[in-house]
Amino acid sequence: MSRVTIYLSLFFIMMVNCSSVAKDRAVRYRVKVLESLPHSVNAYTQGLFFHNGSLFESSGQYGESYFREVNLKTGATIRSFNLAPKYFAEGAVVLNNLLYLLTWMENEVLVYDINSFKQLGTLYNPREGWGLTTDGKNLIMTDGSDHLFFMDPNTFMERSRVKVTLDGKKLDQLNELEFIDGKVWANVYGEEIIVIIDPKTGVVEGVVECFNLLSRQERGPRTDVLNGIAYNSMDGSIYITGKYWPKMFKIELVKR
Repeated sequence: MSRVTIYLSLFFIMMVNCSSVAKDRAVRYRVKVLESLPHSVNAYTQGLFFHNGSLFESSGQYGESYFREVNLKTGATIRSFNLAPKYFAEGAVVLNNLLYLLTWMENEVLVYDINSFKQLGTLYNPREGWGLTTDGKNLIMTDGSDHLFFMDPNTFMERSRVKVTLDGKKLDQLNELEFIDGKVWANVYGEEIIVIIDPKTGVVEGVVECFNLLSRQERGPRTDVLNGIAYNSMDGSIYITGKYWPKMFKIELVKR
């Protein structure tokens, strides 16, 4: 093989690799705030979602964990229940009128009737519980690693998993989840970004920058990280908030 042929072969390989990287590179977005709404500064937001047009939220911390239905416009609690002090509430979602509520390190998924808030039982979770959503068939969970776990809603046994990558590199600290138009949106714990994941491949297709949503004056001693994504399928609206944040924001995405 001639030297020219070798150079051409190497050049072709480099171009193919560069093209592949560019193809997988996530699209960057910023958020445009459409509306600012009140949010309880006593809510250590873990799960946030709409069900039949009503907003629900789970709040964590040992001895303080609770689940509530929320008045969207005022941020006030419509109805709620507290968890036993041994539980640290995490992500939550409704599927087939059943509320599934993760606990952090207690290896339990608490199951309730969403209409009555009556507890129906528990399921075993072998991992830490972080975020939870559904695609209508599976419960989709995070445990703080770089994986999405697809769980059977009847047994909470793992059906499958995908490894999540951003621009070709693994992405961990995946936290609160929401399923929107066939994609999984995920908070990255400790970061002011949301990632949009293809649930079939685990590839992050979009990165949503949520920088400086709260002003310095709106931040208090307990104001914590961005966490909480809620999609209202009835009107296509998306809301985000954070742990102990005084506000929740209705947003739309603007491509960078």
